[in-house]
Amino acid sequence: MSLYRRIFLLNAAVLIAAALLLLGPVTVSTPVLFAEALVLLAGLAAMLIANAVLLRIGLAPLQRLTRAMATADLLHPGHRADVTGTGEIAELTRTFNAMLGRLEAERAASAGRVLTGQEAERRRIAQELHDEVGQTLTAVLLQLKHAADRAPEPVREDLRQAQETTRASLDEIRRIARRLRPGVLEELGLHSALRALAAEFSTSRLGVTTHITPGLPQLDPATELVFYRIAQEALTNTARHSGARTVELHLRTTPGGGVGLLVRDDGRGIGPAAEGAGIRGMRERALLVGAELRIGPAPAGGTEVRLDAAGSTTEHRPPESAR
Repeated sequence: MSLYRRIFLLNAAVLIAAALLLLGPVTVSTPVLFAEALVLLAGLAAMLIANAVLLRIGLAPLQRLTRAMATADLLHPGHRADVTGTGEIAELTRTFNAMLGRLEAERAASAGRVLTGQEAERRRIAQELHDEVGQTLTAVLLQLKHAADRAPEPVREDLRQAQETTRASLDEIRRIARRLRPGVLEELGLHSALRALAAEFSTSRLGVTTHITPGLPQLDPATELVFYRIAQEALTNTARHSGARTVELHLRTTPGGGVGLLVRDDGRGIGPAAEGAGIRGMRERALLVGAELRIGPAPAGGTEVRLDAAGSTTEHRPPESAR
């Protein structure tokens, strides 16, 4: 039934009820008596209440669709408005669900192109840092060493300090290049890359431990990169904002036979703060490979990041020691 016909029938029912009341034993004098005025006001109030109740019932599917539209979030896909009844509202709900599906697919495709471009740009910058800046600083180190060996004693100490500063800068550039382009992921696989990532973030103030279940299903390269980047972002957020002392990084099987990543810290937690660009980027990366990402409080306090993806069991990677 169309929305127009439904509202018309609801109002017609109220008007017919009013007409039936007029045909009944109710009489109105001129001038209107107080008792008769009370009866008329009571009848009018009853008709208005009945009309409001019937309209609310008739428009309830439209209100549900409005709530679904207001709460739709492309970073949390899969939620759809319930299609109830028939007619224009049901058709409108189906059209909205179809539009939401197209928007989710288009967003995933566009995000995939953006992230692919970002990874290519990261690779290019890392290569240039390694080949251009790294080699230049290496040459500067050799020149400083040569000059320090031949310089008089008062100048030699200054040249040694310049050497140490240049060496520290070279180490920092190499560290940045490794973060931009995880070469260990391409060469040794996800297990070794996560261990190297944990070692990189481990300091005297933050201890990072890894727990990797043996015999995990194989993940394709794109999914491995998503796992690595989300673990990297989670550890970065922990080191910068949480005030945590310990972090646990788990790579394990999920009940459905897939692979799950868990990063859990003992910091102050996320709290009511809105999600920033880092978390939104994590969600977009998870959507690219159809993985489920959940970020929330840890059971004992702090924050935990869970990423679950379906694994491929057609082929298994060799053990880490065999690579």
